[in-house]
Amino acid sequence: MNTIRKGLVRWLRGTVCLVFLLAASPGSALGADSFLTPLGPIADAEREYLLDIIGITMIAIVPVLIGVPLILWRYRRGNRRAAYRPHWSFSKPLDIAMWGVPVLIIGFLSVWLWQHTVKYDPYKPLGDEPLHIQVVGLNWKWLFIYPEQGVASVGEMAIPTERPVTLSLTTDTVMQSFMVPALAGQIYAMAGMQTQLNFIADRPGTTRGQNTQFSGPGFSEQFFTVRALSEADWHSWVDSAQAAPLSLNRRSYATLAERGSRAEAQAALAPGQESEPLLFSSVPPDFFQHVIDRYHDGEGLTARQQPGSPSYRAGGKSQLPLPEGRGL
Repeated sequence: MNTIRKGLVRWLRGTVCLVFLLAASPGSALGADSFLTPLGPIADAEREYLLDIIGITMIAIVPVLIGVPLILWRYRRGNRRAAYRPHWSFSKPLDIAMWGVPVLIIGFLSVWLWQHTVKYDPYKPLGDEPLHIQVVGLNWKWLFIYPEQGVASVGEMAIPTERPVTLSLTTDTVMQSFMVPALAGQIYAMAGMQTQLNFIADRPGTTRGQNTQFSGPGFSEQFFTVRALSEADWHSWVDSAQAAPLSLNRRSYATLAERGSRAEAQAALAPGQESEPLLFSSVPPDFFQHVIDRYHDGEGLTARQQPGSPSYRAGGKSQLPLPEGRGL
């Protein structure tokens, strides 16, 4: 009896401690690069929504967590004071409570989820004059193009705070899943297609984005840094990118398009700078659109190529998604 009592006490203590840790420091418990430590209003709304859902579902969960140990203790073997009712099998009030409360919770959460899905539509702009960034997924790295600034980066996406950001996404390989949990939810990117994602950072900070879609043996390394910068720091970042020695041309893109990690591409393009973001000071006009159009013009992957592994090397049958005669 003493052993059972001690076990129940330990179980209750452990449950209380776990709930306290999750509520008090969600970032340290589940990682600093999650929507539990948001950098913007979209992720902040997702966090509040999760906490509200947890609170509502506790209406059904807490009675179970409390009732099961009490029932086990009450009707344990050896307790002669426990009532034995062999002919009792049904209670209408108890049955209504057991089935009615969960049904009401599910119905309420379903309507609430639909409303939040419409409210936080990833295609919905968040303000005037957004910063446009074009994202191309490769094996296994992300290429970020800033058409208005005429620069590009690999391994790092820099954005200004307090300014809406609109991402246009595609891939030059298989389908991938783009996600920056501290700023916005997940969105797919597919070859020959364009998807969009809108978000805004309301405070400076650094977080991490990733590809959450299994797309080959290197997808687990397809992370990138996201830097939310003040207006002055953002302009400094753009200036440093515009002064970078590399330019995005036929040769550099051919290296990026090869299967491999960002560090491998960086070792080939900028030896000795594997720990720094890869910056390009110039981008050909309409580069992003040429990546998409290539799959509509019959110049996509050939039958002999492994899916998701386009080759842009000399002699390859696939053509770089750039027209001739543009100084490349």
